[in-house]
Amino acid sequence: MSRIGRTPITVPAGVEITVSEANLVTVKGPKGSLTKNLHPAMIIKVDGGVATVERPNDEKENRSLHGLTRTLLANMVEGVTNGFKKELEVNGVGYRVQKQGNQLIMNIGYSHQVIIDEVDGITIDAPDANKIVINGIDKQKVGQFAADVRKKRPPEPYKGKGIKYADEVIRRKEGKTGK
Repeated sequence: MSRIGRTPITVPAGVEITVSEANLVTVKGPKGSLTKNLHPAMIIKVDGGVATVERPNDEKENRSLHGLTRTLLANMVEGVTNGFKKELEVNGVGYRVQKQGNQLIMNIGYSHQVIIDEVDGITIDAPDANKIVINGIDKQKVGQFAADVRKKRPPEPYKGKGIKYADEVIRRKEGKTGK
């Protein structure tokens, strides 16, 4: 039995989970509402303040979908209650970011400014000249948006310049004269 899949999900007060036909799950909470179409083979039960995910049999596909379905549902509940946040750091001489309206304007070593617009469901904040904070209720959207911002100037291993996640460690290399 999947250890992750059989763990019950505690539904906090103020969060409502509805499961319609073909496992179309809607989670409503204080931060907003999320809808996701989960795999129809999984059995999702909501009893009061606890949601559980069960599988119909022990076939290989169902075993692998069991933990995934439970984690997706738990992330939806977590998103509508607390939300998700990714922090990025901008390192480099002259590299800086600023927020203007709903746009993130980045000076990251190109001859032009890189401008990124906010997407619906995602909010960008630049509390510092070298820090970017991305917030949202959908974990997948937040992670993908953060990856897209990081892709504009990934960190390089020689000087460490670029955009990196706050918890990311860049393995540094010596230059040519490193012998």
